[in-house]
Amino acid sequence: MSIGSGIAIYFVIWWTTLFAVLPLGVRSQVEAGEVVPGTEPGAPSSTNLRRIVLVNSGVAAVVFLIFTYILLPLL
Repeated sequence: MSIGSGIAIYFVIWWTTLFAVLPLGVRSQVEAGEVVPGTEPGAPSSTNLRRIVLVNSGVAAVVFLIFTYILLPLL
């Protein structure tokens, strides 16, 4: 696998795992008890995007390593 292919595969894995990691640890306004008037009560009260991006990058790296471990012997 070339470096360009590896980067492209990691990017696809990162973007896919983002949708699995994104809702983790997010509390709605109702759960936090801080409903802002005029907003949807189920909307997040606050999101820590830095933490989500870091966790997602770690998860994507593990998935990528498993993927390459399985794929490389086949090439």
